[in-house]
Amino acid sequence: MARNLHRKQDEETTYWLSYSDMMAGLLLVFVLIIATTMLRAQIQYDAKETELLGKEEQLIIQADALEDERATVAAQQALLDDQEAQLLSQQDALRDREDQLALQSDQLALQSDRLRRQNELLEELQALLSDQQAKLDNIIGVRSELIEALKEEFDDSNLHIAVDEKTGAITFDSSILFEYNEDELLDSGKEFLAEFLPRYVRILMGPKYKEYVSEIIIEGHTDTSGSYIFNLELSQKRAFSVAAYCLADDTGIISRSQL
Repeated sequence: MARNLHRKQDEETTYWLSYSDMMAGLLLVFVLIIATTMLRAQIQYDAKETELLGKEEQLIIQADALEDERATVAAQQALLDDQEAQLLSQQDALRDREDQLALQSDQLALQSDRLRRQNELLEELQALLSDQQAKLDNIIGVRSELIEALKEEFDDSNLHIAVDEKTGAITFDSSILFEYNEDELLDSGKEFLAEFLPRYVRILMGPKYKEYVSEIIIEGHTDTSGSYIFNLELSQKRAFSVAAYCLADDTGIISRSQL
């Protein structure tokens, strides 16, 4: 019985030893698993940390690049602002230039209109001058013909009349008309005028020359003796005496229509 008891005790001791070994083995396995897990976790942590450090460096690089890009963008923005300011200034200058061009265009239009009116006026003046020149040429031609007609009329007469070839003025000896220093017509002067004036007026008042005659001028003359005022008054009185005699109603030297 004691042997059985001892065997039973040995069996129980062996059993607990085996169980202890098993538990120790399990504990060791657990320790190994935990150690392995922790090691793997540490490795993963180190890898993640390394990865994070790399990403942090990349972020720093990207941040620096972004900062540089921001600086570049800021510089470009400043350049754009400056260019925009220059563009606005150029636009203002262009508007001012356009206003100046518009003003100059208006002034040019006014000057063109003035020039056109001046050209029209010049053309009118040229036409008028041409017309006047034609009339003048006609008058000169008529005057030449009139002078020739007067010369033909009086060259063969006994009146001793001189006809100026340029002006057509008629001159004769004043002693026929007046005594020395006198202004009263002589009878010889009246006879002279009675023969001369009708023939003279007949030519001037003829249909060919009448419209070209505007006036007949009577001039009185004296010699050079005596004062200027005396001779001036005497010449005026002589001219008046001739005009009064020729235009008087009772002389009948020229007709009423000629008068």
